[in-house]
This record gives sequence, C-alpha cells and structure tokens, in this order.
Amino acid sequence: MIDIQTLTQKILSGETISYETGVELIHHPEKKELYEAADTIRKHFCGNKMDLCSITNAKSGACSENCKWCSQSAHHTTDVEHYELIDKDRAVAEATENEKNGVHRHSLVTSGRSISDTNLQDLLSIYKEIKQTSSIGLCASMGLLTKSQLVKLKNAGISHYHCNLETAPSFFPQVCSTHTVEDKIKVIQTAQNLGINVCSGGIIGLGETAEQRVELACALADLDIQSIPLNILTPIEGTPLAKAQPLNKDEILSTIAVFRFINPRANIRFAGGRLLIKDFEDEALHAGINSALTGNYLTTIGSDTQTDIKNFTSSGFTIDV
Repeated sequence: MIDIQTLTQKILSGETISYETGVELIHHPEKKELYEAADTIRKHFCGNKMDLCSITNAKSGACSENCKWCSQSAHHTTDVEHYELIDKDRAVAEATENEKNGVHRHSLVTSGRSISDTNLQDLLSIYKEIKQTSSIGLCASMGLLTKSQLVKLKNAGISHYHCNLETAPSFFPQVCSTHTVEDKIKVIQTAQNLGINVCSGGIIGLGETAEQRVELACALADLDIQSIPLNILTPIEGTPLAKAQPLNKDEILSTIAVFRFINPRANIRFAGGRLLIKDFEDEALHAGINSALTGNYLTTIGSDTQTDIKNFTSSGFTIDV
C-alpha cells in the first residue's frame, strides 16, 4: 500500500505523481489521512486565500450539442429558459453586484457549440460597460471559439477563458457525440498560446469510474491548467442522466484530494452541485479546495456569496475584498 506521508513530502518538494499512483490514492482506505495530506499540499502551494468567481448565463438554451447532463441541450426536453442574449443592463448589474459582494472575477457564459461573430460583438459591448462601471476581473465561457474570436476577447480585457474537458477523455464519447475532447483541447491550447489563462475542469458523477476521475485530473495537469472547477452532477429531469446514481461522500472527497495531489498548485474550485455537499462542505474545504464559483449557476441553484464568505472564513480561509 502506498505511503501517503512519503508521497506528500515528494509533492511538497516539487515532484509529480503518475496516473497509476493517483489510482492507488483514490482507492486508499485511509481516507482521513488522504484528506489531511491534500490539505497540507493546498496550504503549502496556495496558502489560505480563497479565490471567488461568478457567472452570468448570457445565452440560454437551444444548444446544438447533445451533452447528456445538460438541460440547455436542444436534444433534451427540459424546462430551461431560452433567450438569445441577456439584456446588457442586467448583465452589467450582475457583474457589479458580484464585485460589491467580494467576488474577484466574473464570466459571461453562453450556450451552444460556439457563438456567432454578431453575438460576440454584443457581448464585447457588455464587457466594455462592465469595465467602465467596475474593476472586477473578466472571464468568458463561449464554447469552441476560433483564434480570431479569442483574440477579440483578449483585446477586450478578458483574462481567463473557460472550457471544461468535462470528463476523462476515455469516457467523453459516452456522454457527448457532437464534439470531442480534442476539439476542446484545441481551444484551450489556442487560448494559452495567446496568453489567456484557462479555466478547465469537469463534472463527476456522470457514470465514470474512479479511475477515469484520476484520468481527468492527469489530463488537466498535462495541459497545465491552473483553475479547475469541480462540478458534482445535479441530475436534471428530461436529460439522459436524470436518474444517475449519486456519488457518496468519500467518492467526492477522495476525488477532490487526488485532484490536489495531481494538480498541487492549481485553484481547485467548488462549482456546480454545492447543495449536494452542504452537509460536509467544510470537510471538502480541507480536502484540497481553495476556490469557489459563488452565486447561482447556469441552470441550477448555487450559493449565497455572503454566506459563502462567512463559511469560508470560519473554515480558516481569507478572502481579499
């Protein structure tokens, strides 16, 4: 059996671990020791600062892609709201309000495989007004954009581009067939080559194995991703995964811990599915988490930012506001 303490010291000294070691870790029976070790790694590389971000659902529904978990897909019958683009005043108000609440960065998120140049110009206008009314950092999540579209976002002041791998490359074809992981990686690398920071993570609980969760963590490490949102599937009626079997507490915490071992310097971020872990959120915070997507999410209920700040600070984290 792998010695967690010895492995932890190797990580602290700058070594990396293999996929095979990650698989041993995620199945390690000494869960408490695993979580405490991940917390030690987090403190060493990231300190106690909690990074907060928020999102606006800027284009909703009618997505051409068939991702099995998503209520916005036109392939599924759900009660998700549909609109082409959010009203500019509403979008600006959400960003400025989040800044007042202590959030560090804000993203406009659009449904669909990509966005048109016309939509992009309208979104750039929203970003321009946000910059004029606040100093919050700007992010974008708009699908499989072209290089020229990413350049326009960078020139508008967007510092981070979000494009989730979603799940292990070996499992992705089981949950989406209208685009590929390779399509996503191309966008990620294009953004990185342009000097844009990339936020990329995934969803656990889609039906993947524990080994495939380790595979996802390794794929993100290979791409040198420094902001990793970890979503926990919230099954949505009308989607093919509406009856998905939920993960248990140790499956979730072990995943967080192993992500920290494999990506020791990254911001590993609470994202969707927060309500599913509300009874053990503090334990998750001390199993490797050091950042959070706060407020409501795209199509599910998220969290109250002020409550988050109170809970995070009571758990020993500091938040620059």
